[in-house]
Amino acid sequence: MLSFQQLLISTKGQVLQQRESLPVSYLLTDSRKVVSPLYSLFFAIKGERHDGHQFIRELYSMGVRQFVVEHTQGLHLSAFPEATILQVENSVRALQQVAALHREQFTIPVMGITGSNGKTIVKEWLATLLGKQYNIVRSPKSYNSQIGVPLSVWQINTTHTLGIFEAGISRPAEMAYLEKVIKPTIGLFTNIGTAHDEGFESSIHKVREKLQLFTQCQTIIYCRDHQLIHEQMALFKRPEQQTFTWSKIEAAAEVFLHEIGQEHGQSVLAIRYTNRDWQLQVPFVDDASLENVMHCITAMLYFGLEVTEIQSRLRMLQPVSMRLEMKEGINGCYLIDDTYNNDLAGLTMGLDFLNLQKQRDTKTLIVSDVLETGLPEKELYQHIGRLLETKGVNRLLGIGEVISRNKEFFAPGSEFYPTTASFLKQPLLNKFSNELILIKGARSFAFEQIVHKLLQKTHGTILEINLEAISHNLNYYKSKLHSQTKIMVMVKAFAYGSGSAEIASMLQFHRVDYLAVAYADEGVLLRENGIHLPIMVMNPSPQTFDKLLNYRLEPELYSFAILNSFIQYLQDTGQQSPVHIKLDTGMHRLGFEEQDLPQLIQQLKIHPELTIATIFSHLAAADEEEYNYFSTQQMERFRKMAAMIEGALLYSPIKHILNSAGIVRFPAYQLDMVRLGIGLYGVEATNQEQAQLETVGTLKTTISQIKKVKAGDTIGYSRKGKVTRDSRIATIAIGYADGFDRRLSNGVGKVWINGKLAPLIGNVCMDMSMVDITDLEAEEGDEVIIFGKQYPISEMARQIGTIPYEILTGVSERVKRVFYTS
Repeated sequence: MLSFQQLLISTKGQVLQQRESLPVSYLLTDSRKVVSPLYSLFFAIKGERHDGHQFIRELYSMGVRQFVVEHTQGLHLSAFPEATILQVENSVRALQQVAALHREQFTIPVMGITGSNGKTIVKEWLATLLGKQYNIVRSPKSYNSQIGVPLSVWQINTTHTLGIFEAGISRPAEMAYLEKVIKPTIGLFTNIGTAHDEGFESSIHKVREKLQLFTQCQTIIYCRDHQLIHEQMALFKRPEQQTFTWSKIEAAAEVFLHEIGQEHGQSVLAIRYTNRDWQLQVPFVDDASLENVMHCITAMLYFGLEVTEIQSRLRMLQPVSMRLEMKEGINGCYLIDDTYNNDLAGLTMGLDFLNLQKQRDTKTLIVSDVLETGLPEKELYQHIGRLLETKGVNRLLGIGEVISRNKEFFAPGSEFYPTTASFLKQPLLNKFSNELILIKGARSFAFEQIVHKLLQKTHGTILEINLEAISHNLNYYKSKLHSQTKIMVMVKAFAYGSGSAEIASMLQFHRVDYLAVAYADEGVLLRENGIHLPIMVMNPSPQTFDKLLNYRLEPELYSFAILNSFIQYLQDTGQQSPVHIKLDTGMHRLGFEEQDLPQLIQQLKIHPELTIATIFSHLAAADEEEYNYFSTQQMERFRKMAAMIEGALLYSPIKHILNSAGIVRFPAYQLDMVRLGIGLYGVEATNQEQAQLETVGTLKTTISQIKKVKAGDTIGYSRKGKVTRDSRIATIAIGYADGFDRRLSNGVGKVWINGKLAPLIGNVCMDMSMVDITDLEAEEGDEVIIFGKQYPISEMARQIGTIPYEILTGVSERVKRVFYTS
């Protein structure tokens, strides 16, 4: 804990108001993640598209009393009579300074890890491998940013004997700040790649910037085979600093990997260390995992472990899932699968994600003993009990001897089991119904068995939705906008096939301004799943007016017929409603035309039961450069028509015309709001800046069976697939009932299997399809990527002469959606 005086000294801030001085136990940067308000310090961070200062009033009402701010615009200190408020020039830097002061209180060895790839994997593996002799504090998941690093370092307490923290940067000068926070005594540089190249002058520049993390390190661990790193390391390190390296080609390295063999799906590493040869078995064969595991072996040797002990510990390694996944469970439940570790920071992050979801009212936690905290047992579980209460957990099922003997710290009705096996003996089918269930367990508890039991049983075809990619794409489009420009996000058509309730929950968490759906029933579904954002319905009908009003949905009005019907409904029921006026500026699909405006304005003026929330139009060809003049005409026509309506009203409705393509190509016309659609889901409609977006959806299935087929035989219905050579044919578990378009048949389409493309052969069937795998290695049960990062959806669309929209929205609802975040 830090005192107020220490806080003042570390940040060099100006005291605007000081009340009772409370110790600081929690650092807050997000108003949605309050645990213990009285002992929290909130840093109001002002970014390009958000301003933490907007949430000070909300936090104060929740009991937070200590704030670090950058400005006082709009803040009336008299409204916060019990608050202590410190003003600084930069809240992020102040956060780092506070964490750096905390770090200085500890003299334990600390490892700082940087590089382009593998940082998080190496950190997690080292925590497992070194956990026997050290009580380790580490970054939760991939908390390696300017904000994530200080929040990670803040976790250090007096029981820890080793720290392992990762640091990532995207532009020059950032690492110098992180070095002051982590202050590592041991460094580990994983590798150098192309990530964030755009932020640096060259690869040399990027390596030099990353090396700043090791300024005060006694020893730096790295692979000499990365020539650029090795060359720059020689220029960077001071004479008193040591290096401890490994290599596949340079015997002068401390650890020489001179041979890699494979047997039974494992790798056998022949290494030479201190002039002795050893063999180590590792459960990986891919190059990236082998590089990561060699970093870990080299680090263990540096820490003085015997090679025989290292071999014993390597058997504990498993592929690390860095993903928190949400899946459909039995009896209408949603499962949040976060079973790759269970320390206190990971539990808090899992609970934050649980709290974000609104699909079900009951929130259940299945949790194992919480490991690697260093806290006294009773103090730990008392803290967890308070945490569950704060996060709104309704039901707890604890598994493990330690949590079971601390049951007094949890709410009445909580259930406890000594082992996973004893829990699984329960009749689970009747135990859960319409709940959000967070499953959070340390690896040793094998909670994947619980996930398997509670999963809704569906066939093996799934659509994986990367929620972090959604966040990235949202922020990319936000970066194109003025700070005051609002965002309406289209979640119609099952959120372009991605799952409307789940996507809407994430958008609500990120505080977008509006959602839009095609039909009232889609809006009702969102309301029933806890979405409270304003929702525009694009195709209302008189039959759905009751639903619109009952569920606070706002209709788009585009013709006099629908306008008059809605006015009559409001008059008959004595109600009022916000509405959205659609203007036709050249799309010629729906909307009032220019000659309709006098009559429209007259109607709007005499019917106060209508509140015009927005006026908008739709661009017909924003993605086509050849129609730029037409698009500009549309936008100018819209400005003129909207001004006529606005001039007749006593208020100014929100105006919007830009879609995803328009945001990129016509930023001058962003007006009051933009409508983000396909771009959010990872498809840049203009194809100008596709590289800036991340893939959101990956449709995948498995190989059900492999057959050897002789030349001259045929494959599938109507004998359409002709085999011209002896071939290996794989049947995959996806067909046109899943949304796998029949036009992909007979070699038109391809799928991605084990790093290669395999063409379809024969007609796509209702539930299955066949592909020719003669030219690649594959086995039954192997994963098949239909579209994703490896094989873009735009390429699949091109093959059949359509657009990504059709492919995405065509994925059947019988295909299980799995939502995940890193």
